[in-house]
Amino acid sequence: MKVPFLVIGGGLSGLAAAIRVARFNPSVLLLEKHSRLGGLNSYFYRNKTLYETGLHAITNYAGPRDKKAPLNRLLRQLKLQRNDFTFCEQYHSEVVFMGCTSLRFSNDFNLFQSEISGKFPQTGDKLQKLLVFLGNYDPFVPMPFTSAKKFLLQILGDKLLADMILCPLMYYGSSQENDMDLSQFAIMFRAIYQEGMFRPLGTIKDVLDLLVAHLQTLGGETRTSCGVEKIVHHQGTAIGVQLSSGEEIECDYLLSTIGRDETMRLLDKTAATPMTGYGRLGFVETIYQVPEIEATHLACDKTIIFYNDGERFLYKNPEGLVDFASGVICFPGNFQGLERKDLREIRSTHLANYALWKALSANAEQYTAEKERTSRRSGRCLENIIGDFTTNIVYKNSFTPLTIERYTSKIGGAIYGNPTKTKDGTIGFNNLFLAGTDQGFLGIIGSMLSGVSIVNQHILPRL
Repeated sequence: MKVPFLVIGGGLSGLAAAIRVARFNPSVLLLEKHSRLGGLNSYFYRNKTLYETGLHAITNYAGPRDKKAPLNRLLRQLKLQRNDFTFCEQYHSEVVFMGCTSLRFSNDFNLFQSEISGKFPQTGDKLQKLLVFLGNYDPFVPMPFTSAKKFLLQILGDKLLADMILCPLMYYGSSQENDMDLSQFAIMFRAIYQEGMFRPLGTIKDVLDLLVAHLQTLGGETRTSCGVEKIVHHQGTAIGVQLSSGEEIECDYLLSTIGRDETMRLLDKTAATPMTGYGRLGFVETIYQVPEIEATHLACDKTIIFYNDGERFLYKNPEGLVDFASGVICFPGNFQGLERKDLREIRSTHLANYALWKALSANAEQYTAEKERTSRRSGRCLENIIGDFTTNIVYKNSFTPLTIERYTSKIGGAIYGNPTKTKDGTIGFNNLFLAGTDQGFLGIIGSMLSGVSIVNQHILPRL
């Protein structure tokens, strides 16, 4: 079998790339190792209830008239209509440090500006200086790593404010310990603070079903439960892939969205990446559900809370299994236009140590017990911020970095991938390219635009 364009990885980046190519050449095949598409943004069922694995919120909200906004640009590139979706904006979100200092933000950037001006009056016109710089800065020009933390400290002169600004951006997109690249900072600052957050009405399954149906309408094809064993190549050209079943598929062009190191392993089995000291970041997440009637006091007007209770904000691989000193509290039902359900969902996210969880997994009983202890302690941390709820839990489920690794094949369960990004999508082959997290665009809109941009840059000019 031979196809002109082959995609490895059925996450949102892969789907977007496949749709973009299929608009011009319908002979597109997308391969996904697991039984469901979506990658990091998929779903599972428990007790006949659908739970989402990654869709806390989507960044880069924009109104329909903002034609240049990433959201609307993405819809045009994929030939999707805005009225195919109903977008629900956040109420407002908050950054809370040490239980006393907070900054609120929403999809109206004026709120964030006024919060900084009111609570950090000594910054004066320094915030405006930052905004002018970001307005003139092109984050897509290839540049060596530049520390966003140092840059912010130089401009703002206030470490607490710099850390509070960085906290949501790091948790929602940094693969670097205790820092992020300035270009990534510029992209995420716009995505979260200047544009804001939203989610579609319905579930991630509805979004995935719509994208797959659109791809099929254009003539493209997807295959799930279809793992790639290796990429067959010769003298700098990818000839095709060999599947775990032994089947071989040839192609003219190949796009991998599974990560740089993960792709290199398919090219050369000896290219294994060591797990210790590599700098990848893992997370644990717990879903809690409580009866709505018992949850009316739980931050009903807030969508996401980013918190830090430590004397310093540390965004790094923790020394223990989990770092509870900081984290994210998400209320997936707290978006404008979403109807209240019988059960309120609360999600917690904390940094986690992959190597320690991996070692623990050798004993299934210990591993399960530690997940239970983690979920209980996380719940207590959340109660310090949002109020009591753990006595009313009717369902909970926890994911560790091992869960992520199992279902997405991300090395180390690192959702943000390799700290070093491959911005141009090239890895030394004339017809094999990277898109997705390791290309450098982060978040749901960014990941999909990554697939589109690499296709536009490297594939469409040759078709």
